[in-house]
Amino acid sequence: MGKRILYIIIIVLISAFSSSKINAQQPSIYEIKRMPFNINGFNNISPVIVKDGIIFCSDRRFSVFQDRTSFDGRRLYNIYMAVRKDTSGFSKPIELNSERSNKFNNGPLCLEPDGTTVYFTSEVETGKMADNKKFKNHSGIFIAELKGLDLVSVRPFKYNDPQYDVGQPSISKDGKYIFFASDMPGGKGGSDLYYCELINGEWSAPVNLGTKVNSSATENYPYIHPSGRLYFTSDRPGGFGKLDVYYTYLTNGAWEDPVLLPEPINSASDDFAFVAEPDLQKGYFSSDRGREDDIYQFTSTIIRKASCDTLEENNYCYRFFEENAMKHDTMPFRYEWRFGDGKKGTGKVVEHCFAGPGTYTVQLDVVNLITKEVTYNEKSETIVVTDIEQPYISAPDRISTNQNISMNADSTNLPGWKISRYYWNFGDETVAVGKEVPKSYLKSGTYNIQLIVTAEPEPGAKSREACISKNIIVFPKP
Repeated sequence: MGKRILYIIIIVLISAFSSSKINAQQPSIYEIKRMPFNINGFNNISPVIVKDGIIFCSDRRFSVFQDRTSFDGRRLYNIYMAVRKDTSGFSKPIELNSERSNKFNNGPLCLEPDGTTVYFTSEVETGKMADNKKFKNHSGIFIAELKGLDLVSVRPFKYNDPQYDVGQPSISKDGKYIFFASDMPGGKGGSDLYYCELINGEWSAPVNLGTKVNSSATENYPYIHPSGRLYFTSDRPGGFGKLDVYYTYLTNGAWEDPVLLPEPINSASDDFAFVAEPDLQKGYFSSDRGREDDIYQFTSTIIRKASCDTLEENNYCYRFFEENAMKHDTMPFRYEWRFGDGKKGTGKVVEHCFAGPGTYTVQLDVVNLITKEVTYNEKSETIVVTDIEQPYISAPDRISTNQNISMNADSTNLPGWKISRYYWNFGDETVAVGKEVPKSYLKSGTYNIQLIVTAEPEPGAKSREACISKNIIVFPKP
């Protein structure tokens, strides 16, 4: 409790208040660029991040003059690796070969945490039936060991079936779960997402992820991020275009409602096969927003400061007392206070809260209880009540999941600043720009909100910036 000594009247700051409006904008939180190893006229899809670069699938030519095609003339996909040369450049992609490379599609794929065991998608039937134009060959998952540039010891996943498709595998960071897409009987739509658990070295029976994730549309290209988020692709209604990227996550053993990723990752075109670095600041996805499927890199544009000042609540409440009255407790006087805002108080010690910032004249009248004589303005002092100089976050301390609230910076007090931008980082990988912004949280937890305020620079000076933070607790909706 801080104190201000004003001659005989001693004033102590003791409490808090605040409030206020303007519309928010949602800035783009991603920048994207087409990767240089794409080849015009060919499809490049399903990137996988590895230590040395990116592994992906492409139906590019087998050589400068020769396509790799199936018996019916379709170009075949195979697996390639582009080694990272520096922070932005990649070497010319190198093909990874297997016993299936010349006749069947290879990919999409994923790697086990050891980085040497590869799970990839390919056709199930390899005999004479595979060359019959009337035969529909289904895809399955195959397992191989990566030895240099070769995939060796190829073996089938135990749940492959010639009657339906199983493919597009993704393995969890701990290697205990494999996710994949399949149109096996009993699903919810065109294809659904499933998972198997590794138990005693064997994959358990496939489990459908349920109606929170799967829909009557098509769900495919699952990717389980190290954080536990499950990204996938769907053509369900409500997206930006045809195929769109969504993510979900487990809460208390149940999958949450999927969240649609924003533009420019999603677009009016097909956008699919999303993967990301562990910190989610960079990653890759596939899209046909050009003439064919290409791989794009995304980079997060989210601003988050390493540290910000913690929000201090503005305090408009004071304690007043008359110094002589405290020294001479037996004197027969009554002390009457006028606070300059139309309010009054009586006592040797009084507490009063002003409505807000302003200049107030506090006056003390003393009544002699024996003679009834009143001494007006025995003491008088002018008090200037001010807000703390800081950006200010007006928001509740606690809310429930999916509760719509408004956060505003109306009470920001930065004298002399010509503020050009209010930038909000909500601590959940979402941001907004504006003086007043709407917000809701999908998941319970404690989130650290940052409000970054930028001022237009004075002539010949640098722009100014201030950052304040506040925690908000989000609890599960009852």
